[in-house]
Amino acid sequence: MTDIETLSKLRGVISKLARELNATATGEGLTPTQASVLGLIAVRGPLGLTELARLEGLNPTMLSRVVGKLTELGLIQRDANPDDLRAIRVEATDAGRHLHDRVKLLRTTAIGTCLDQIPAESAQTIITALPALEELAQAMRSTHS
Repeated sequence: MTDIETLSKLRGVISKLARELNATATGEGLTPTQASVLGLIAVRGPLGLTELARLEGLNPTMLSRVVGKLTELGLIQRDANPDDLRAIRVEATDAGRHLHDRVKLLRTTAIGTCLDQIPAESAQTIITALPALEELAQAMRSTHS
């Protein structure tokens, strides 16, 4: 088992990376939370609001605000759930999918630019660590499911 100081440092680095990646969405006029919700809907949609709240870890009030704003911007649409007409599903519009694709491209480009700015050996170490980081992400997802 790794010591608490190293684990804390890893958590801090992951948090910093997430904040920097989230900041790329603000250039597209979205808050990090709005970009995250839009991305989830674009990739997994259509989604019910209960499932969306669970996946994003948002309380219903916050989710309602975010969904309202994304709907107002024409990035998602709300529809009745055919399995339960009392429930609402949300789905990305064409504009929402295009914006999500732009945000993904911005984030990918930002990572590439930064990898080019650090020593090649460090960049290769990060690339080599990707399978292990994916395992870590999966393990974290499993503990929260």
